[in-house]
Order: sequence, then structure tokens, then C-alpha cells
Amino acid sequence: MNFLVPLLSLVMAATPAPTPSPAPATTLAAICDKYCDARDPALSSGDREGASASIAGRRLSLHLDDADDMGWAAITGGAAGDHVWLDRSFDAGRTWAAGSKLGDTATPSGSTGWRTLMYNADDWANKGVGLLRACGQPAGSGSIACTGWARPTWNAWDRRTAAATALMERYNLGTGLFDTTGWWNSANALTAIIDNARISGMGSYRYAIDTTYTKNLAAQGGQFRNDYLDDTGWWGLAWVDAYDLTGDSKYLNTARADADHMYAYWDGVCGGGVWWSTSRTYKNAIPNSLYIQLNAALHNRIPGDTVYLARARAGWTWFSGSGMINGSNLVNDGLTSACANNGQAVWSYNQGVPLAALRELNRATGDAALLTKARAMANASTTNGSLNPGGILRDPGESAGGGGGDGPTFKGVYVRDLAVLNAALSDHPYTGYLQRQANSAYANDRTSAEAYGLLWAGPFDQADAARQQSALDLMNAAP
Repeated sequence: MNFLVPLLSLVMAATPAPTPSPAPATTLAAICDKYCDARDPALSSGDREGASASIAGRRLSLHLDDADDMGWAAITGGAAGDHVWLDRSFDAGRTWAAGSKLGDTATPSGSTGWRTLMYNADDWANKGVGLLRACGQPAGSGSIACTGWARPTWNAWDRRTAAATALMERYNLGTGLFDTTGWWNSANALTAIIDNARISGMGSYRYAIDTTYTKNLAAQGGQFRNDYLDDTGWWGLAWVDAYDLTGDSKYLNTARADADHMYAYWDGVCGGGVWWSTSRTYKNAIPNSLYIQLNAALHNRIPGDTVYLARARAGWTWFSGSGMINGSNLVNDGLTSACANNGQAVWSYNQGVPLAALRELNRATGDAALLTKARAMANASTTNGSLNPGGILRDPGESAGGGGGDGPTFKGVYVRDLAVLNAALSDHPYTGYLQRQANSAYANDRTSAEAYGLLWAGPFDQADAARQQSALDLMNAAP
């Protein structure tokens, strides 16, 4: 694990929490990382307050020793018999039964405050990425309050790595996917983790790449193929990203299998293009822009290739002439049965993927006109008032607590791909836009646990892996 420098994190006032699950009857095994659980706070190398809460005139506080990846709980302003303890969670604060009431202790006679011993936030030996919170119960009261969840700055020394660690709190080692979100969203979440490893230099979570690959290679249609061609495209691009980071050819071979699967659903209906699904009922933007990007990316990584380049060229020729790019240089969702633009929503991810696709195709061909077109499309989407109310990106119909299962991933894809184009243009014209989004989300849409919600302009609504993936993509794009 990395020794990391402190991050000044947001402290969120906590609301009273439900009574924690009772501690198991058996004694919990102590976690030993740099130090073992139940270390004296007097030995800590630092003390940063991570979160606080109040109950019956008492103040609860979570103290963090960033250098040692440990924390302790304290209660002040109370009376003898007040209880204080820590909860520890390894699934982003959704459950904590196995780590409840760590260090439970009572304020002694004659004192108005007390503290627990120190406990580890993480369980490195078992790849447990953790959070802590302080909880307390006044003497003679049936009420309990807890602070918000927080953690030390190990693997969280800036807003990029903190967002990555908060996403990995939602990674399921058993399934190799991210809890609280879906199959294709997990492909994007893994891509965000891979990008973070490259951009930040933090390699702590590289294990997720092979874990995901090994546990899911035989799932659904095998080689990360399924009935939805866009799902297959997302996974293909994730494995291209994995190949770029690791150099392991097995990932590139799977990306090729994914591209070949998509190609099998290219036909002459509407003049070309791949279908959204194997049922061949809808030709739309997202699988086709992914098809261009994936095929161009494969050409750029396979010496002597001509097949994938030809597919990427044909894909762009069809896409650019399909009518899905409207007169405002924005991409609508797809085509009608009569092969005309259906006028459906202008989703952010439909604006983003063509930018990365055109950059890959530009790398493959050297055609500067492709970047000129990408710039025109990016100018349209970054300045569109409906997509950017008040200057902050927001998908159509997006509202607190909403977004469904798919929508929370969209904006992350957009900023990730806008950053790819921005890096390719010598004047980097979208740096300010990306930084504005990141600064707004960091200030207005973040908890003490470094979890992000749906609305980057705020307020925070709820946490899940798709919301966190989008935020990580944003922090990767504008560190």
C-alpha cells in the first residue's frame, strides 16, 4: 500500500443513524496492517477530524491518523456512563455488522468525555477498502447517533485517488463487478479505475482488472459479449484500456472478439450501421459510435491491421451521414423505422463517445478533418444551455434521486471522452470546462466519505457505483 500525504476532506454533519447491527457473539479477529487494531491514540502520528455529530448536548467526533490508516472515536460534553465506539464498513457504509461497536467504551466517573482505541480503516490482507464512523449513546438513553462515514487519506491523497478509493469500496471481490450498478456500468467503472491508475500513478487497485476478467470471462455470451451491442462495446473498450496499462495480450484478444461480435450485426438496413441488440429492432447512436472507437483503437494497437481500420472508416462514413447528428451538431438517440433522426433525447454520453472515436480514427489515418469535426461537436455540447444549465453538465430529465440504472453513468463517459479530445488539441480548449465541472461536484455533491451524487451542481442525493464512476471519470479528466 502507498504511504500517502493528507487530504483536507469535507466534513459532513451527520444525521442520527439507525441502531447498528449487534456485534457478533464471537470475538472479532483483529486487523493488522501497519499496526494492529486497538492501538493507543496517544501513539498516533497525526489527528484530523473526519466527521462529527451531536446528540443530547454531546459532541461525537471521528479522529483520523492519516499516516497510519487508523481512526478513533471520541465523545465530549457529556457525563459518566456515556458510550462511544467505532463502526467499520467494507462496502461503502451499506453494512457494518462485522465491524460494529469497535472499541466500545464508557466515559468513566468524574469525566465528561472519553475516546476509544485506534482501529484500522482498511484490511489490506483481504483487499478490504474501508470506512469508519464514530457512534455514541448518552448514559441512560436509548438513542444513538453516528457521524458520517470517512477514512484516512491512504490511497486518497487527492480528489482523484479519493474518488477511486470510494468507488473500490463498492467493488465485489466475489463477482468481480461493482455492487449497486449493472453489467455495462461495471465496464465503465473498471475503465475509470484503470484510467486512474494511469493518471494518478496509484496502482493499489490493479488487482480488479484480472479479478473482473477471470470471474466474468465465461459470463453471458463469453468474452464479454451479450445480446446488446453497446454492452459489448463498453467491455471491449475496457479491455483495450486494460491492455494499454498492463501490456497483457489476453485483454486485447478479448477486445477483438467483442469487435467481431459487433461486426456480425452490421447490415444494409438504413444503409449500414450495427444494431442496438441482436434482435435487430433499433439502429441508434451509442453502439455505432462505440463500434467506430473500438475498431479504430484495435487498428492503432495491432501492427499491420487493415480489417479493423476498414470497419472504423465505414462506421464513421455511415454515422456521419445517418442523420443522427442534427443541425446543431448534437447527437440524438437514434433512427426511426424509416431511417430518419428520431428526435429523441440528447444524452451526454451520445455526445462524448464520438469525440473519442474521432480521435482514435484520427490517430489511425492522420486525417485532421476528423478532429475539426470533433471540435465542432464538442463546442456544441459544452455550450448547449439545455445540457449545461448554469454551466454545469446535466442530462435531460436528471433530478435528485433519479437517473435510473443507466443514466448516472452517462456524464462520466462524456467528460472522459471530452478529455481525450482535449488532450489531442494543441490549445486544450476544454480544460476550463472540465475544471468547472470537477470543482462544482467537489464542492457541492460530495460527502465526508468522498461519495458523489448525481447532480454535479448539488445537492448530494445518494451514492451508488454508477454515480461514483461518473465522478471518478470527472476527477480523472480534471485533476
